[in-house]
Amino acid sequence: MLNVRKSQDRGVASFGWLRSQHTFSFGHYYDPQHMGVGPLRVINEDRVAPGRGFDPHSHQNMEIISYVLDGALEHKDSMGNGSVLRYGDVQRMSAGTGVTHSEYNGSKTEPVHFLQIWVIPAEAGNTPGYEEKHFDADSKRGRLRLIASNDGRDGSVSLRQDVAILASILDGADAVSHPLQAGRQAYVQVARGSVTVNGCALQAGDAVQVTEEAVVALADSRDAEVLLFDLPV
Repeated sequence: MLNVRKSQDRGVASFGWLRSQHTFSFGHYYDPQHMGVGPLRVINEDRVAPGRGFDPHSHQNMEIISYVLDGALEHKDSMGNGSVLRYGDVQRMSAGTGVTHSEYNGSKTEPVHFLQIWVIPAEAGNTPGYEEKHFDADSKRGRLRLIASNDGRDGSVSLRQDVAILASILDGADAVSHPLQAGRQAYVQVARGSVTVNGCALQAGDAVQVTEEAVVALADSRDAEVLLFDLPV
């Protein structure tokens, strides 16, 4: 079964320096029909103007993943971490008992475009943690590359939840598939381009929840970049 979430139906926050599109309820956007899928709670597509960003603020008991699509995302946090993330970089911050952090556009001239993803951890009250890794385009082209998992396997960042996140860059005749085990579902977010998921045509910003299917099949793509979330039902 496929449940499509079209890009234009997402919530929107626009503050001049920030344009954010919310796949699920977030901030001032509330829709009881879209509160997340399993432990996947937030997918925000953020575009931040040059030199602007999110001032220091705090989080608790959340796995926060940043996936940079374009530009430079500057991160600082109360654990002492500081870095500038660029295309291909994946950052995981485990808020645990509490973390304060800031996120700014690291460029004074170019916007930054990234996905911010929140996953509810399996247990609350853990010690905060941080990790970042780079996955170049070739590692995702024409295949599904594991970028986050509950055990950090295959060089992925580790999550404190039974969730796997896979990324793929597809074009033309490229076709990939991902099996779904019993008790699992998938959520596919199209970051750019176009692709079909189990025959359903999707454009940039669209998403689809896949349930009661044995496999997730991606094909018929054009300059597509996709994130696939393998989640418990």
